[in-house]
Amino acid sequence: MDNTIRTELEEELRELPVIQYAWVAKAEIPFSEKVRTICKEECPRYGKSWACPPGVGTVGECRAICDEFEGAFVFTTVAEVQDIMNMEETLATRDGHEEVTREIRDLFRKRSFRTLAMSGDSCAICPECAYPAGPCRHPDRMIPCIEGFGIVVPLLAQRAGIAFENGGGVVTWFGLILYGR
Repeated sequence: MDNTIRTELEEELRELPVIQYAWVAKAEIPFSEKVRTICKEECPRYGKSWACPPGVGTVGECRAICDEFEGAFVFTTVAEVQDIMNMEETLATRDGHEEVTREIRDLFRKRSFRTLAMSGDSCAICPECAYPAGPCRHPDRMIPCIEGFGIVVPLLAQRAGIAFENGGGVVTWFGLILYGR
């Protein structure tokens, strides 16, 4: 991506509630099967969504999809909550981050980039996902989970120089936009 486009994007990002961001080389995106173990053992959405494993494919297939793009943009948004351990309260802040993720994806698309947007949680557009009986009802809006692709978010954050946590009572949401021509 040339510097003019990058500068334009960064100007527009100032209008959004993005806390930190970084441009990341594809080679810096860490993948691990271990992330999938956590998904399988701890996430109630595992096997129930096109945005999560196994619906998104194997870690190898996800890595191959990511390799089709020329670069990556990682960013965070934050939301304050009364009780960080209250999962219902924490997840209630997800929609704002998902909207920002779509807006950033659209900034890239406006400049004729192909994109793959990912977010820090499973898609929740539909009350019940069509997976596995039918295709995704909203493929244009669905944003898969970063971890579901086997990406190690704490290591990605470290490599990008982005804080993984932002203090007590603050939910830090991560987004990842892969882009290419």
